[in-house]
Amino acid sequence: MKFEEFGLSPELLSAVKKHGYDEATPIQEKTIPLIIQGVDVIGQAQTGTGKTAAFGLPILEEVDPKNPQIQALVISPTRELAMQTEEELNKLGSDKHVKTQVVFGGYDIRRQIHALKEHPQILVGTPGRLIDHLNRHTIDFRGVKTLVIDEADEMLNMGFLEDIETIVHYTPDDRQTLLFSATMPDDIKKIGVKFMEDPEEVHIASKGLTIDLVDQYLVNTREYEKFDAMTRLFDVEQPELAIVFGRTKRRVDELTKALQLRGYKAAGIHGDLDQAARMRTLRSFKKGELQFLVATDVAARGLDISGVTHVYNYDVPQDPESYVHRIGRTGRAGHHGVSVTFVVRGEIDYLRAIEKLINKRMAALKPPSAEEAHIARLKNAKAETYAVLGKTTIDNVEDEATEIANQYDAKLIAAALLHALSKDDERTRPVDIAQEKPLPRRHSSSDHGHNFRSGRSNGNRGRNGHSNGNRGGRRGGFKEEFVIDRGHKPVDRRNQRIQARPKGVAKAAPKKREFKIVKKS
Repeated sequence: MKFEEFGLSPELLSAVKKHGYDEATPIQEKTIPLIIQGVDVIGQAQTGTGKTAAFGLPILEEVDPKNPQIQALVISPTRELAMQTEEELNKLGSDKHVKTQVVFGGYDIRRQIHALKEHPQILVGTPGRLIDHLNRHTIDFRGVKTLVIDEADEMLNMGFLEDIETIVHYTPDDRQTLLFSATMPDDIKKIGVKFMEDPEEVHIASKGLTIDLVDQYLVNTREYEKFDAMTRLFDVEQPELAIVFGRTKRRVDELTKALQLRGYKAAGIHGDLDQAARMRTLRSFKKGELQFLVATDVAARGLDISGVTHVYNYDVPQDPESYVHRIGRTGRAGHHGVSVTFVVRGEIDYLRAIEKLINKRMAALKPPSAEEAHIARLKNAKAETYAVLGKTTIDNVEDEATEIANQYDAKLIAAALLHALSKDDERTRPVDIAQEKPLPRRHSSSDHGHNFRSGRSNGNRGRNGHSNGNRGGRRGGFKEEFVIDRGHKPVDRRNQRIQARPKGVAKAAPKKREFKIVKKS
């Protein structure tokens, strides 16, 4: 379906064409007409299917650029997703001169307050920072016509339900509410009942995201052999741009240091890094200055980076839905991708649940031996040598080159060049990766809907530990980064005022492990 068929204004169609959009994606085709009609919508589609434009275009169509009020609010779970959403809306609304602004934690709030004085018509923000601004009376939502809750499943996983309730309280009752989520557990539908009026549900199948466009492999290995197996695959497969997923922030830090010690161009991102460091890393990765991005699930959620050829799951994800999001970083826009998941003893049940979700058995892959990796490095070094020779002149180095040529045999000089380019010494440098705590044993008999949070209620639990349905406090599931939005101040419903986080709510950071380099014997 062409965008012209939606009846959008010439300014929006011009921006759509300018940014290379031609035909609408399935989620756009089904939701844009509903949103234009003013209907509340719950949309389910995988990451990377055009959800931002699906709600962004109808919102921009209705925004009055002459009205200084905030007319649309988009709540995003992470800084990166919030920034990408604002950037996309800014592009689409540029010809209509719609002002957009983004607010998130970990950034100078005074600068954001100054930017808000420019009266944006669309505001994108993370929950904690939006509450900070509400507390300071620096934002006013009385003019909001459309509220978007983006990546709602991730909001629940990160424990943002109470924050969303607080933010919604400040918006008009007659607003239009849009909810988008990659998955659709029962808790998401409860949000729809609570915040929406007769919402229309739109479900878009993954369309082969995990089957047709990504070759999926598993490597059975021991924990202490995992890192060597992975780096040998790097040397054989030579990924152009790859993401390595670790389960925890500590794991990401260790993997990043280990890869750097072996001479790979790698950097890591997780919620404990400040915003400036994260953005520098992402910019370098997007430009191709880095070959490997090491990340946690939450830090990489919503990243829209083109050209990712490989995804390596160093740790099996605890939630099978996370696996779909991980490998969704590759195989985009019709391009082929590869994913490799490393599985150790005790994680087979998790692997089987993933395979059940994607309705596909992963192909077993035998990791290369040390000799095979050496041969691959040498082959790549040979190709690189020819490339270097093809563009090398003796200008400015003739005397030095002649001196070396007179002292050494040409074959020895070529061997030195091959040895340097293959980085054999670096690639085989022994390192020791600390072992992570094993995943909890999964009980197949009680596994409904591939929920690995064994022994936990599907509903939320309040801070006193008792189940209270959908209005609970922090979720008891995976919360590796649940304080990702710094400055977060949850709401105490007993007196309806914003308070500081009580002591003991946030789990203390684990003691940092030493990263050891093992000396060669």
